[in-house]
Amino acid sequence: MTDPNPEIPVEPTELAHTPPADPTPTSKLVAEAFGTLLLVFGGVGTAVFASNHFADTPAAVYTAVALAFGLTVVVGAYAFGPISGGHFNPAVTLGLAAAGRFPWRETGGYIVAQVVGGAIATTLLVLIGLFGPADWLITAQDAGFASNGWDNLSPAGFGLPAAIIAEVVLTGLFLLIILGVTHPTRGTPLAGLAIGLSLALIHFISIPVDNTSVNPARSIASAIYGGGEALAQLWVFLVFPIVGALLAGFAYKALFDSVRA
Repeated sequence: MTDPNPEIPVEPTELAHTPPADPTPTSKLVAEAFGTLLLVFGGVGTAVFASNHFADTPAAVYTAVALAFGLTVVVGAYAFGPISGGHFNPAVTLGLAAAGRFPWRETGGYIVAQVVGGAIATTLLVLIGLFGPADWLITAQDAGFASNGWDNLSPAGFGLPAAIIAEVVLTGLFLLIILGVTHPTRGTPLAGLAIGLSLALIHFISIPVDNTSVNPARSIASAIYGGGEALAQLWVFLVFPIVGALLAGFAYKALFDSVRA
């Protein structure tokens, strides 16, 4: 007698076992642009809005800016990191390449995307400012639009050598932290949180020195609207974060990823 309801074996489909497709090169660049936009919009936006509105409470503004940069990196790392790796910073991209964690051939595209994302962010801030109080935008630009700098542009009056040392050392340490927490075998699922907290700490240390760069894309984005002096001093915040990142990348590869003979 034939079973009226035979069980038909179901073959497992390939779809159920196929891992998600790798992101396309375009999606990686878009993710880098959006992540950098978020970082600059959050950090620089907090700086320009809070410093104007809460000028009588500088300690609160100082804390808010440092945390804003850190929090935007945490959010961006988890939102866009699975797509592009979550660099959001030309120095990080070059440092990762120096450590052998990122292809040198892809660095140019990432850097362009990061610079574009940062510039869009500050442009959006300016557009918001156009509809603010009559003197808001002028005041923000006269104050440098949260640009980095030394001497007159340093919040506490530090000179050029202080800015150079701070950018090399702090960007290098930032890279060492990133390389450590994202290591393929020794990393942690809380890497995004660790990286964000480290960036907040870096800002707590160096905002008084040079308004904290450690990120050329962030510096370019602010200097575009910060005026002539900010643009004249921009070179330091292009060169020395990259120097620090490259030194850290090569050092990490030699010291921590060397293979026993």
